[in-house]
Amino acid sequence: MPAVPEGRTPGRYRIELVCLGNICRSPMAHVVLEARLTDAGLADRVGVTSSGTGDWHVGDPMDRRAAATLTAAGYDATRHRAQQWAGDATADGPDLVLTMDAQNLADVGGPTGRVMLFREFDPLEPGSDVPDPYYGGDSGFEEVLAMVERTATAIASRLAEQRPWGERAS
Repeated sequence: MPAVPEGRTPGRYRIELVCLGNICRSPMAHVVLEARLTDAGLADRVGVTSSGTGDWHVGDPMDRRAAATLTAAGYDATRHRAQQWAGDATADGPDLVLTMDAQNLADVGGPTGRVMLFREFDPLEPGSDVPDPYYGGDSGFEEVLAMVERTATAIASRLAEQRPWGERAS
């Protein structure tokens, strides 16, 4: 599992999750990762946002199937509104940008020390894409949720171990 890059702001860490339209994969990952960070006691240190490389869904809620899958699993999917990737992986941008697939990764400028695939942290299939469930059935959203849950758990664990915002574990 890769290390996470050091934070840019002492005491705080920012993660951006990116997919194509910001209505399925990245918002699902956003909701789940926030829940895992809360469970790990890191919600006050690590902020999560999500966006899409395309602009056609800006302002829209999460895809109804994505929201239903999250809700059935006990998550709150009601707050999400799609936004477009601002193209900022520079000094003022997030500490870590995680994309859902290789095309999203290319669309945000390719891999760097701060930009990588979300599933680089997946303990079962590191480096794989999160498949886009948009044109499929409900089972695709359930498959994505399973990937996102185990990967978000691994990310939260890595953050708890590394504490990249400049604080040592006690």
